[in-house]
Amino acid sequence: MEKNYYAILMAGGVGSRFWPVSTTEFPKQFHDMLGTGETLIQRTFSRLSKIIPKGNIFILTNERYNDLVLEQLPEAKQRQVVTEPAMRNTAPCILYASLKIQKENPDAVMVVAPSDHWIEDEDAFIRNLRQSFEACSQKDILMTLGIQPTFPNTGYGYIQYNKETDAIKKVAQFTEKPNYETAKQFLDQGNYLWNAGIFIWSTKSIVKAFSEFQKEMTALFDKGLEMYNTTKESDFIEANYPLAENISIDYAILENAENVYVLPATFDWNDLGTWGSLYDKLDKTEAKNAIVNARVLSEDASGNMIRTSGDKIVVVDGLEDYIIVDKEEVLLIYPKKKEQDIKQVLKKVKDTYGEKYG
Repeated sequence: MEKNYYAILMAGGVGSRFWPVSTTEFPKQFHDMLGTGETLIQRTFSRLSKIIPKGNIFILTNERYNDLVLEQLPEAKQRQVVTEPAMRNTAPCILYASLKIQKENPDAVMVVAPSDHWIEDEDAFIRNLRQSFEACSQKDILMTLGIQPTFPNTGYGYIQYNKETDAIKKVAQFTEKPNYETAKQFLDQGNYLWNAGIFIWSTKSIVKAFSEFQKEMTALFDKGLEMYNTTKESDFIEANYPLAENISIDYAILENAENVYVLPATFDWNDLGTWGSLYDKLDKTEAKNAIVNARVLSEDASGNMIRTSGDKIVVVDGLEDYIIVDKEEVLLIYPKKKEQDIKQVLKKVKDTYGEKYG
């Protein structure tokens, strides 16, 4: 293990497109979404600990999930749980955690990784991560891992890189989620990757980038430098964190910096953002139904994502390409092709029946 290797595990999202399983009180990263016996955050912590000392993995989350994190990751200590008192997108929380880590270890090199993604070939992930760590230890660069696109997906952002022979390539530009025709053109050009939101850099490089491109935010968090990693930190963050701009790391830093590089990843990846993406990842029955925690009798039913709690018996007849999710007081039966609308459905349910259902 390399003592200078650190991780920021991003675990603050709500995952509302996985409703009704994922709720504000108990989001998807704390669920065993694939029926493997491990929750998504447990699997991610385990994967990162193959290369990073467990004590160097910091979990960035909303303060309401502090106890959930410690319950699900018993090897993590309270000092490793970095809580946000307010939702302010990814830039403020990454700067805050980076300053904490830099104070603890000025030579730290770190990965920022979502807690709810699925990576099949973990050995390939570790190789890619080690290669990135080594590069960022030697040069003042900001890196990301880009995923080789397998189809023109309109749900992901894209990274265009300069065509060159080096394994680690200079980023030409980031593009937000494109329409289908544009995504097809990206694949045809051959130098576009999916943006997985996995970043690697030294604390020196990222703090320097913030001081250059986000002067106001840097000044805000610099006021608390003496208090980080002390008993005074939480009071400072409680008072000042909500004052930070609500902005993503992509907009705040990566789209402005000139020293951004990408390593095309050699592992399969799924962001597990929707029920459909979970369906794609799971094994299927003969009728092409994906099943988690359920016993299913199906007749003339195919392409369905079926999940219950407690191994419930489900009888399905005549449904094709549906999401069928049963959870306590909520039963969702919804077309897979409309899965992006589940956020709006959740809003209607909460407006009609109360906040406790979301």
